[in-house]
Amino acid sequence: MTSSFRSDPTLTRIHPDPNPNPTNSISQTPLPETIIDHFDTIPDALLLLIFNKIADVKALGRCGVVSKRFHSLVPQVENVVVRVDCVISDDDSSSTSSSSSSSSTSSDKSRSALSNLVRIIFGNIFKPLQAFASHVINKRPVVNGVDSDVASGCGERGDQGGVTHHSPTQVLKNFNEIKFLHIELPTGELGIDDGVLLTWRADFGSTLDNCVILGASSIVSAKSSQGTEVNGEANGNTGVSEDNGSIPESFYTNGGLKLRVVWTISSLIAASARHYLLQPIIGEHQTLDSLVLTDADGQGVLCMNRDQLEELRVKPLSASSASKRTLVPALNMRLWYAPHLELSDGVVLKGATLVAIRPSDQAGGGKKEISDLSWVSNAFEGPYGNAAKMLVKRRTYCLEMNSF
Repeated sequence: MTSSFRSDPTLTRIHPDPNPNPTNSISQTPLPETIIDHFDTIPDALLLLIFNKIADVKALGRCGVVSKRFHSLVPQVENVVVRVDCVISDDDSSSTSSSSSSSSTSSDKSRSALSNLVRIIFGNIFKPLQAFASHVINKRPVVNGVDSDVASGCGERGDQGGVTHHSPTQVLKNFNEIKFLHIELPTGELGIDDGVLLTWRADFGSTLDNCVILGASSIVSAKSSQGTEVNGEANGNTGVSEDNGSIPESFYTNGGLKLRVVWTISSLIAASARHYLLQPIIGEHQTLDSLVLTDADGQGVLCMNRDQLEELRVKPLSASSASKRTLVPALNMRLWYAPHLELSDGVVLKGATLVAIRPSDQAGGGKKEISDLSWVSNAFEGPYGNAAKMLVKRRTYCLEMNSF
């Protein structure tokens, strides 16, 4: 009897079949440690490029609290813009509760001192400068702090839950690589009436290098300029003086010249006060290549390039004994005047005046330097730049001013 043995196929199987039920398979979701944060792959150089485009010190302060990496990169930013929120007196910064009385006392003292100077030189014509001096000489800008700015050094919480004001010097102390710094004040220092033009640009080293001032008694449209008169500077019903390129005799008798002197001194005081404010910032930031201090009103611009910044570090400025500002040296000035100056955009400047100022020890540079007025005509941009270019073609008048 023969018997046959048939092997069981299930016993000869070497590899088991894969689990046909997908619900029982091992999850294919990556483990947490395998997740890649692609934001971390952005190079530091690219992040610094973005931060330099942002520039605003408050926004950079907020970026600095996002992560440890951002916190380490923000101090390396080279381009920084500080927009000052408010202006308070020195006494106010030490005590909030006594701010009003301190500001009033210092303001009264400055008014008294400046008033005496005014009476001696020009009498009542300088009255508008009294309010101006109390704003410029005894006040300096500080930055308001907000919650997000506390971490960046813009402000910090006080004991009473208020915000401690910090100066631009304190705000910038955490930046180590600044090359281009732009500080903007909330307002201009000069109290200018509506419709009056007064703008200036000044370059400083350890002292004033040059200053250009552009002013006008009024700014009107070409259509409305007919038949108007401003401070006696227009002539007849047409509103246009007999213009032969020279200053009319009435300019000296109706207060026109004295008004221009007031504008000039006011602008120089404002510029020297701003320059004095920048001392500690320049001393602490050796990497600076350019520093610009402007105001939101577009009234004045103070500029310093790398050579001028280095000059101030090597040769400390001379401060005025009467106030917190840089001493203005003896000056040589050139003045151009036009009773009626119509610009290409249809705007008319009545009593347009351009003043170019340099220290006396720089003014005798020879005929070539005297004829080179590019630094004057290029001091302003846009319509005011065109006005400057038109005015320098007119007759030049020379003046001198002692140090003050």
